[in-house]
Amino acid sequence: MSAMHGILVGVAALAVTVLVVGGAAGVATGRVPPWARSRVLRPRLWGWGSLVTGAGATVWMFVGPLNGPPHGASAYVAWAGWGVLMAGLVIQLRARRPGRTPRLPPASTTAVS
Repeated sequence: MSAMHGILVGVAALAVTVLVVGGAAGVATGRVPPWARSRVLRPRLWGWGSLVTGAGATVWMFVGPLNGPPHGASAYVAWAGWGVLMAGLVIQLRARRPGRTPRLPPASTTAVS
């Protein structure tokens, strides 16, 4: 393992750790990092999306490109990690949209005097 490879692995591990810690904070407390607060409407959903993204990124990076050229079954596992990463990003995008509004009961047609 060359020194540059070790640095890349360390930076990737740090990035995924920050992503997962932010996601755990979003799920547990409803807090979102300051740079995303104005855009995220559902912080807990954003946290779950961040956790899914972190899991997918971990599998994709450490089974795929940072492990050398994928071959055999590891190629399929790496691409599955890529799919999970994309699913997590979709979940995070859904957190930027408002949730369902509760249905109100129908208005009464009788007049009260």
